[in-house]
Formats: sequence, structure tokens, C-alpha cells
Amino acid sequence: MKKKWYDYLWIGELLYWALGLCNILFAWLGMLFFTIPLLVALIGGNKAYCNRYCGRGQLLGLLGKKLSRNAPPPKFLRSRWFRYGFLAFFMVMFGLMLRGTYMVFAGAPLRQAVTLLWVFKLPWHWAKVDIVAPWMAQFAFGFYGVMMTSTVLGLLTMVLFRPRSWCVYCPMGTMTQGICMLKQKKEDGGCGGESRENCGAAEDSGQ
Repeated sequence: MKKKWYDYLWIGELLYWALGLCNILFAWLGMLFFTIPLLVALIGGNKAYCNRYCGRGQLLGLLGKKLSRNAPPPKFLRSRWFRYGFLAFFMVMFGLMLRGTYMVFAGAPLRQAVTLLWVFKLPWHWAKVDIVAPWMAQFAFGFYGVMMTSTVLGLLTMVLFRPRSWCVYCPMGTMTQGICMLKQKKEDGGCGGESRENCGAAEDSGQ
């Protein structure tokens, strides 16, 4: 099958990490990965971004061809309570990151570290951040940590289970699924004439 332009969006995922390593301020570009899926779900009423345009999902799929055990993810990972519970936890940690950004805005010192898995602080003192306001730099450090944490979780579940098992419980996927279901709940299959996959990708086996 001939590949389409969006089949190469995994390159954008790699580029994001490379740019962030060069200058942490490029972490702000990650906001695109937050806003675009929500806009697609709000406007289109489906999970087209998750199913077709997600560069991280594509990258996990490619890496998983060689590195994945290709085992079905456990049932609890696909359960609604876990997915929405993880989304709630993720949003709390995101809120704490925003709180740290506000504290720097209010006069607290800048903390040049990227927090991995919400626990491990990685020193990042080579970053040149004096060209922007301290709070903007603090947001970049915090957001890069959020993106790095979710990527590490994605890689771990890729190795342990099927390549795209992260997609089963991805917070953005859970949010877009919720939006889709609210918008299209009165339509056939809850997907407005689209295939069930468009609204229920978070319930699949993470292939």
C-alpha cells in the first residue's frame, strides 16, 4: 500500500526530542500535541488524530516491530476505571507543573531540571533560557518532563505488550474519546456514521 504524507509524522516526534535537547524552549512545541487532538475531536467528532496522525503512536508501532513482545495488554489497562483514573492523575500532575510555573512567574527562582516519571529530577543546566522570561523557561522544563514521562511509559508498555499499548490508556486518547462519545452518542454506534474505531480506539488491544 502506498504511504501517505501522514504516515511520516513519526519524524516530527523524533524532531521534537532533538530540538528539546538542543534548547529546552522548544518544549513549547509540544502544546501542539495537546491542542490538535482536542480540536480534531471537537470539530470532527472522532478520534482521527489518534488513529491516523499521532506521531508518537506511529513511532511506537515502528519500534515495536523489533522490540515488542507483542503480548495483549492486561485487561485492567483497558478498563474504564484505569483509563479515567490515569487521566485524572495525569491532570493533577499537569496542574502541579502549572503551579510551579506560576510560582516562578510570581518571583520564585527558576529550577533548571526536567522531572522524569514525576519523581526523578534530571539536571538540565546547559539550557540557554535567558532569552525568555523565567516563567516561560520553567514551563518548558516542566512540559518537557511531562512529555518525556509519557514517552517512557509508552516505550515500557510497547516492550512489555503490543507496540501501541500506550494508546490504550493515553490521557489524550481518553479525553478525545470522551469528547467523541459526547458529540456523537445519538448517532449509529456513537461515532456519527464513522467506524466504531473512531470513538473506541482506547478500548482496543493496543496493536
